[in-house]
Amino acid sequence: MIEHESPNPKLPTMIVAFAGWPDAAEAATRAIRYLVRKLPAKKFAEIDPEEFYDFTVTRPHTRIDRRGKRVIRWPRNDFYYFEGEDESRNLLLFIGTEPNLRWRAYSNIITDIARRSEVDVVISLGALLDAVPHTREPRVTGRASSATLTGKVKWLGIQNSGYQGPTGIHTAFTEACSQHGLEHASIWGHSPHYVETSPNPRVSLALLEKLRSLVDFDVDLKELDLAGEAFEEDVTKAIAKRSDVSSYVTKLERRYDASNRPDDDEMPDADDMVRELEQFLRSQHRQSDQQSDT
Repeated sequence: MIEHESPNPKLPTMIVAFAGWPDAAEAATRAIRYLVRKLPAKKFAEIDPEEFYDFTVTRPHTRIDRRGKRVIRWPRNDFYYFEGEDESRNLLLFIGTEPNLRWRAYSNIITDIARRSEVDVVISLGALLDAVPHTREPRVTGRASSATLTGKVKWLGIQNSGYQGPTGIHTAFTEACSQHGLEHASIWGHSPHYVETSPNPRVSLALLEKLRSLVDFDVDLKELDLAGEAFEEDVTKAIAKRSDVSSYVTKLERRYDASNRPDDDEMPDADDMVRELEQFLRSQHRQSDQQSDT
């Protein structure tokens, strides 16, 4: 742990995101980076990456600086703080990189900082790939640790997540929060799986809009809104050149619209979604094979 300073104020709300597997289209980490820049927030500490990464898997990046010197950029895990107009609006922000090793020890470092900063509520942001259309409002799902937070999450229209399966650092981290008595919620934005470009500002915007209502902080999202509009326009233009993808997106739009009717609170049938996704991927593989043969 490397500390540059010790923030004096109480920081009642902590917001975290992790780069890597739980950050599809970089939507979650980009959302917090936007906050860091716009609030603005000040960096005060970082986690030394040496103990938590296999650098043959999560490789450091190298670049040449302005003086012509080669510099290594290691996986980052940075803490920031923001002082609001009153203490209740102070924020503790963390942007990390999902570690390869020692998830519990890594999570405990973060929760230790939270406890020292007198955090009351922790909110983690994540993003995943899903069979959703880029032409609709991004779907946001989540879970919370208490009845009070669950009520707020539901009131904001965040659908409950019942996911079971392979998991990421979020689960280890929220488990650590529970063990240390920290109330927590996890909010996930769903990014279209057929869009290969990153970042996806529309999902980042959706996460921040929900977060802003949940936490009650003041930040201008106009820049991100404009970036999201441009992103949607670019993707739509690219897809218009592919009739097979356009047809697939139309099916996703119909399913999305049906699942968001006022009288329908249920998510689309998971088995149907998986079957259709598999069919779409098979068609893409066949087309790729045909192109490679020509």
